[in-house]
Amino acid sequence: MDLDVFVSAHRAEWDRLDALLRRRRRLTGAEADELVTLYQRTATHLSLIRSSAPDPQLTGRLTQLVARARSAVVGTRRASWRDVTRFLAEGFPAAVYRARHWWIPTALLSTAVATLLGWWIGTHPEVQASIAAPDELRDLTRPGGQYETYYSSHPAVSFAAQVWTNNAQAAAMCLVLGVFLGLPVLWVLFQNMLNLGIGVGLMFSAGRLDTFLGLVLPHGLLELTAVFVAAGTGLRLGWTVIDPGPRSRRTALAEEGRAAIAMAIGLALVLFVSGAIEGFVTPSGLPTWARITIGIVAELAFLAYVFVLGGRAARAGHTGDVEAAERSATVPTAA
Repeated sequence: MDLDVFVSAHRAEWDRLDALLRRRRRLTGAEADELVTLYQRTATHLSLIRSSAPDPQLTGRLTQLVARARSAVVGTRRASWRDVTRFLAEGFPAAVYRARHWWIPTALLSTAVATLLGWWIGTHPEVQASIAAPDELRDLTRPGGQYETYYSSHPAVSFAAQVWTNNAQAAAMCLVLGVFLGLPVLWVLFQNMLNLGIGVGLMFSAGRLDTFLGLVLPHGLLELTAVFVAAGTGLRLGWTVIDPGPRSRRTALAEEGRAAIAMAIGLALVLFVSGAIEGFVTPSGLPTWARITIGIVAELAFLAYVFVLGGRAARAGHTGDVEAAERSATVPTAA
């Protein structure tokens, strides 16, 4: 593209659009129609310049012009409780459902890795010796040891808040770092599975695996599912960098990135529930079967939410991205 020729050919349209936007009085019907037409043309011009002949100064000017025109055409809009309801009922579950081909294999492989690590640590005393001294290991695994008292070492409210914050940060890291080809996501995921595998292995070697699972399963089912969803979504975002499909890489990353941000908000709510279970149910005096039942019910409720409500929303066309009216104008690309 010859940028100078392009600018000369369309400068009059941009100036006319700017003039209409500066009008103090109410536009006539013909002027309003002209404003909409010029807005659409200028948005197309902006996309062409960005993809073919990027010029920072011209791109900045047209970006501001398109943003002002868009505001004038669609009007300003404030978020409402209706948006929150729509997000929880359609956007978030649809996004999780659409990512299922990534997070389900992630969950299965990660669980297998944690199980193998637990078996390896639990059946190899030399590996246990490399983790900590024998006295420290006994203090971790004995009745009333650190693994048991960990969940009741702080007041329930502050402990739940701390757990929620830590888990939400880990999930957000998986989502955000996915853009780096997914490699940091694999590291974060491995660290989580290694910690779980160490706990399983040490408690198994002490003959107290049932106690460990009774403490972990009530909150761990939902918590790990949220982590797997975040990791799977982060990996999908990383793959989008490599293979954006029929979309341009910029458009694909914008769409998947917005969906990932929405996913982070939704997963923060899911992790709030698991944090509450970890803070109030796990250290409670309820029988082990009751605590595990609460964890299973919470997990099944989330899966039903995703596959029933999310599947229905996904089939209706929801993706977890913002509404079409809220997106920037783009130029169609050939497959």
